Amino acid sequence: MSVPIDYWDYLGWRDTLANPAHSARQRAYARVRGDGQVYTPQIVVNGSADALGSDQGAIERAIVQTDHKTGVMSLPVVLAVNNGTLDVSVSGGDKAPAASEVWLCPLAKAVPVAIGRGENRGRTITYHNVVRNWLKLGALSAAQSNWNVPIAQIKAEGIDAAAVMVQEGSHDRPGIILGAALTDIR
Repeated sequence: MSVPIDYWDYLGWRDTLANPAHSARQRAYARVRGDGQVYTPQIVVNGSADALGSDQGAIERAIVQTDHKTGVMSLPVVLAVNNGTLDVSVSGGDKAPAASEVWLCPLAKAVPVAIGRGENRGRTITYHNVVRNWLKLGALSAAQSNWNVPIAQIKAEGIDAAAVMVQEGSHDRPGIILGAALTDIR
């Protein structure tokens, strides 16, 4: 998922997709990792490792590294669109840490942005799977958790997909991604 940040806005060009909540989330990951590192383009892999977004080798190493962590992507998340409702189901919550949250992120699958300043000035860059909002569905319960979200509640201009992720920890102290899924909501 792309989570455009706003902390470069002071340089004179405001990213039209940026959101202060994204910057806060990136800083929260840095606090949890203990390295204080926030930069662009930064990729956070499975909630536990970071890599420079333009360094394919580092990204692949981070994926391999996080795949070996206990619990990463261990919980099945099922999404279905039925009669104007997004049905979310997470099973195996009894295997999850006590503090785990389920997040719904409405997404815009592809958004072209004309860059006004900086090293990419004059170029148009297409962002993919842009998070437009963070909606906490709730805490993960023991056996199975289910939510039914009206599509009208999350649908806004440009929103054509939704991602759901189950994450250890909290929004302010995010941990590993325990499960995730993506679906089209057009």
